[in-house]
Amino acid sequence: MKTARFVLLISFMFGFSHAYAAKTCEGHGPQTPRDITSKSGNNPVVFNLAPNYKDLNLCNIHFHKNAEHKGPEFSVKAGDGEFGGYKCNESSKLSDNELKPVSKAICENINPGDTIEIHWVHTSCSITPGEGLGSCLSDGCANPQLRVETQVYLLVNDKSATNLLSLDVNKSKTNGRWQAKQIPTGSNAVEFLGSTTGPKYTEAKCSPLQVTWNVSPSCNKMDINSVHEWCKNNKFKEKKAHGVRQLVTNKKLLSEIK
Repeated sequence: MKTARFVLLISFMFGFSHAYAAKTCEGHGPQTPRDITSKSGNNPVVFNLAPNYKDLNLCNIHFHKNAEHKGPEFSVKAGDGEFGGYKCNESSKLSDNELKPVSKAICENINPGDTIEIHWVHTSCSITPGEGLGSCLSDGCANPQLRVETQVYLLVNDKSATNLLSLDVNKSKTNGRWQAKQIPTGSNAVEFLGSTTGPKYTEAKCSPLQVTWNVSPSCNKMDINSVHEWCKNNKFKEKKAHGVRQLVTNKKLLSEIK
């Protein structure tokens, strides 16, 4: 009798575990983040690529602690959980000066040597840039085309490195649209169909929004002092690094990269 009960218990546990492991949010569009070195994916939902970011309005800028995506220059696993994701490959090769603590820390959750992934979010809606992804929508534009330009950075205490303030939103419109001063993703960025990200989504809980992504494969150095300066006063009320959504690997949830 005990043996039978044990076998039944094991069968139940295995079946439950198998069902839980197999659970995915199928039926939604392609999801993000992903390994940009892999082009495979068989999510059947297809939508048109959003226009070039210069033909859209920049609605939000924010960044995540560690890279949400995995790429050729950011492939060091940072663990699981809200601040998992990936670190830049050069993280372990920084000098003592680059890792020197900053004197005026304002942003939460970041230190020299950390990796961040910056998102420049664009929308087809006629909006004013502002706080959160809600700034990308409006009462008369509830289903916009969305595009995210993405660059990964390694934070260093070095004022000669990239300055975040040079990548902020312009104070006035360009050709009638809100734009960043510059976006450094470059011509070799990987473009694909996906979704919004963030730690509240998983392979079992999908994001419903459809987003065109353009992710640079490089990791560049950024002066952490400029990030703290940006956090002190920015249009988006950003004060900290956001958490990450764990890498999506189930091909049923990924688009094919053309």
